Amino acid sequence: MALAAPPDPQSIFAPLSYPQPVNAYHSGSGAPGPLAWKNKADYSIHVTIDPATHTLSGTEVLTYTNNSPDALSSLWVQLDQNMYGPASRASFAAPQWLRHHTSGLCLDAVQNISSDGKDVPARTVVSDTRLQVVLQSPVAPKGGTAKLKISWHYSIPGEWGGRTAYSHNKTGEVFEIAQFYPRMAVYDDVRGWDTEPYLGQEFYLDYGDIEYSVTVPKNFLVVGSGALVNPQDVLTDTERTRLAQAAQSESRVMIRTAEDLLAAQHPTQATQTWHFTMANTRDVAFVASPALLWDAAKLDLPAQEGGNNQPRLAMSVYPIESVGKEKWDRSTEYVKHAIEYFSQKWFPYPWPNAINVGGHGAAMEYPGIVFDGKKDAGAELFWVTTHELGHDWFPMIVGSNERRAAFMDEGFNTFIDAYASDHFNKGEFAPKQDVEFAPKTGNPADDIVPVLQDPAAPSLMTEADLIPEKYRHSITYFKGAYGLKLLREQILGPERFDHAFRQYIALWAYKHPTPSDFFRVMESEGGENLSWFWRGWYFKNWAPDYAVGAVASVKNDPAHSTVVHVFNKGWLPLPVVLAVTWADGSTTRTTIPTEAWYQKNEVSLIVPGRQAIRSAILDPDHVIPDINRGDNSFVGKVKTEIQALPEDGIVVPVEAAGTAARGISGK
Repeated sequence: MALAAPPDPQSIFAPLSYPQPVNAYHSGSGAPGPLAWKNKADYSIHVTIDPATHTLSGTEVLTYTNNSPDALSSLWVQLDQNMYGPASRASFAAPQWLRHHTSGLCLDAVQNISSDGKDVPARTVVSDTRLQVVLQSPVAPKGGTAKLKISWHYSIPGEWGGRTAYSHNKTGEVFEIAQFYPRMAVYDDVRGWDTEPYLGQEFYLDYGDIEYSVTVPKNFLVVGSGALVNPQDVLTDTERTRLAQAAQSESRVMIRTAEDLLAAQHPTQATQTWHFTMANTRDVAFVASPALLWDAAKLDLPAQEGGNNQPRLAMSVYPIESVGKEKWDRSTEYVKHAIEYFSQKWFPYPWPNAINVGGHGAAMEYPGIVFDGKKDAGAELFWVTTHELGHDWFPMIVGSNERRAAFMDEGFNTFIDAYASDHFNKGEFAPKQDVEFAPKTGNPADDIVPVLQDPAAPSLMTEADLIPEKYRHSITYFKGAYGLKLLREQILGPERFDHAFRQYIALWAYKHPTPSDFFRVMESEGGENLSWFWRGWYFKNWAPDYAVGAVASVKNDPAHSTVVHVFNKGWLPLPVVLAVTWADGSTTRTTIPTEAWYQKNEVSLIVPGRQAIRSAILDPDHVIPDINRGDNSFVGKVKTEIQALPEDGIVVPVEAAGTAARGISGK
């Protein structure tokens, strides 16, 4: 929150110690260090869905590669479905979300696969949403591997399951399936095994190659993360022809129409298996249903590396009730824009397809596929589609620990979303103004002020599970995103910021950065000491607060210049514009940089004389979150007189009459 005490420059600009120290794994520049490593988790998964009982059963072979310098005596595996058990920690931490329960994930068998290929029953311990597998011999460091074979089943939650659930539609049920298989926990260089119980928030996962197959009734459509590798077995000739047409089309092509859907409604005992693969991913998810329409269009992206010659497609699947010209008819248009724009602006999209699912409304992201609401329409559909797909960059490509550093997930993503809104269709849905960003007026500088003034608001460095729901959007999303906009537009400027941010993404793609790594990259690549900004905006809830003081003319003659006194009353001294207007309406602007406040809280600006000043206004465009604008301006006739210019006064550079002059901006 903003402090009542006068700002103390010694505290504001003191050196900042980052939580993560520099070492052989994390360099002083924010780049991975010379001994950086990450472990790898590969999966071969087969699951079957029984719609009659709403049961999913599966088997997987998990191959874990230990690239760390440590021998591992046990492995930790995440069993997220145990969150739905009646005695789960999540049911106590978030009872408002868990009014119903299942029996959780039932392990049928857990086996070690020995080097000679034999299955050996494993010694296991289940603790809430974690499974510890105690090994007979440790996994060797620097490349040792271990294989587990796991069989399981569970009851799929209803809509109350949130991010993974089945829901009812006019023409059948839709199964949105995620967190459906036992997934490796992360062993990293910060904590070793990161085994936080799953309480319903976010995830932290390692990368690997995943191949998975899904067996369902023959009239079901399955669309999932990655590439479908057996279309000839599961799609009709007509559907394959339409997919080929979509691969050449900038606008959507219907792959499965309403007529196709209704013709396939007859129940059948026959099943078929859909087979998918996805390389270098931290997760997969899929949707399965007899009730979904399907359309697609081409993604204008380079061909994938590694010899995958399949077309890259933007896709949407949704029930009949979602059809409409401002509803899901436009979904694939939004998908295509998001993937292409983010690829061009920040980092190339790495996977074959991008899919938007119209389901019960989870608004949740997984690599290559997102689950949104079938009732979404208009700007809301654009914003949620763009936001969820933006997560393919944060945290799907840049694999930060979103369980602990939520702002590196939701905040970063909301930041890139805001610019996507500006870019789409000449600003059709700009500015972004929703529950995630600038919800009241669309101007973040004004809308963030109540958050900065709230003494109970947590800081951005608060872990996700510790942020009350009241503040989840306003802090993690809104404040997290707006901080980057301030850094880009008011401190570094777009050119320096964009270079540094792209470098951060490239350095940490498919790795696990900490907040300290981000801070260091932006300083090193942006060329600026930003410790005051990290401290005020991220570690504290400090805010800017400027005021125009006395305005005086020398010897009561404007030709001898005018002095404008500006005071800093806030603890976050962002660069601020002073706009001066003369009596004839001509203006000049100068930016007071942060360095002005290194040793004092008052500056005297000397405006060279020409004529009387009519007004002097701080932050005239409302681009910084000044928490008290009531004292930001002087308007009227200058009545105060001084005999001489102050010796420490700063001369405002003024260009030709009627033009806006640039001062030292720090941009």
